Amino acid sequence: MNAMTRRVAIGTAAVSMAVSLAACGKAGDGGSAGGDGGDGKTIGLLLPENKTTRYETFDRPIIEAKIKELCSDCEVKYNNAAQDTETQKKQFDALVTQGVKVIILDAVDYKATKSWVQQAEKKGVKVVAYDRLAEGPIAAYVSYDNEKIGRLQGEALVKALGAGAKDADVVMINGSPTDPNAPLFKRGAHSVLDKQVGKIVYEQDIPDWSPDEANKKMGAAIDSLGKDGFQGVYSANDGMAGGIITALKKQGVKVPVGGQDAELAGLQRILKGEQSFTIYKQIKPEAETTAEIAVALLKGEKFAHLTPAKVTSLTGEFKNIPAKLYDAQIVTKDNIADTVVMDKVYKAADICTAEYKAACEAAGIK
Repeated sequence: MNAMTRRVAIGTAAVSMAVSLAACGKAGDGGSAGGDGGDGKTIGLLLPENKTTRYETFDRPIIEAKIKELCSDCEVKYNNAAQDTETQKKQFDALVTQGVKVIILDAVDYKATKSWVQQAEKKGVKVVAYDRLAEGPIAAYVSYDNEKIGRLQGEALVKALGAGAKDADVVMINGSPTDPNAPLFKRGAHSVLDKQVGKIVYEQDIPDWSPDEANKKMGAAIDSLGKDGFQGVYSANDGMAGGIITALKKQGVKVPVGGQDAELAGLQRILKGEQSFTIYKQIKPEAETTAEIAVALLKGEKFAHLTPAKVTSLTGEFKNIPAKLYDAQIVTKDNIADTVVMDKVYKAADICTAEYKAACEAAGIK
């Protein structure tokens, strides 16, 4: 999914450096079985970007571990596109050329994938759309009910605005236009905010979910609306919320700001009182279900029990795609202990560094 804490920013830079080095080498740094993947033991894993900390920290290791658990001699060929569609196309094509029969794809640009997936299907390659619904004849899709997540974000912002919500002017900073989840978050949020706040006074979509770009747009919003021209900010994710809060602090503005992803830096801002809420999506079940489906496809086994829903692609062209959509929940200072800490996403020690010790104690995080 950079205006986070310096530590996280450095970590992210290190990850993207490692990823770009990996991308310079062979098609994937996850090792290969027999070098060509054509032996029915290799699963491709393509993730979209490394600006959002979740992909390298959670999604990749959880998927890889679950595949290993289900199929000890399976190999995973992994690559991260670092938010570049052309790079991801090359990574995808390389997997198909190598004879990989199952690819887990989290698309950079969902519209671009249609021809890739169609070509792959002709060669008997099954594609599992992970987290974002790629366009094309997808074998299965695992994600969240993303419109509902937008509604949760809207409801949490209304609650944070309190008694003044119905007269409040709100700024909306939405996600990347190439991410199919972004319009769903936006639609869900609008369905709540349009009815329950005064009005949306400034709204922008942010390419690549860039925290730096969100920071600039928030600065532009303050310049055009004035420091008192809005009472709350909707941010589609935590990374951008970090950029937004930096811009607000610079101008001495304090209003409720919400995010999504339960990133470490976001949770710490919530404890500090700088961010009002985040949305916690349990990545583990999403990642593990995807791994289970991929292994079932590799072995030619049925997986209908894992995909109780059916979805249609965003263009409406591809219908009845087997899907599993997970729920999410609002996280505020009051329930960090009962959600992300209890689920061991982060240890209390990860969140409660020296700077946040007192805030952690006040929030009952031990």
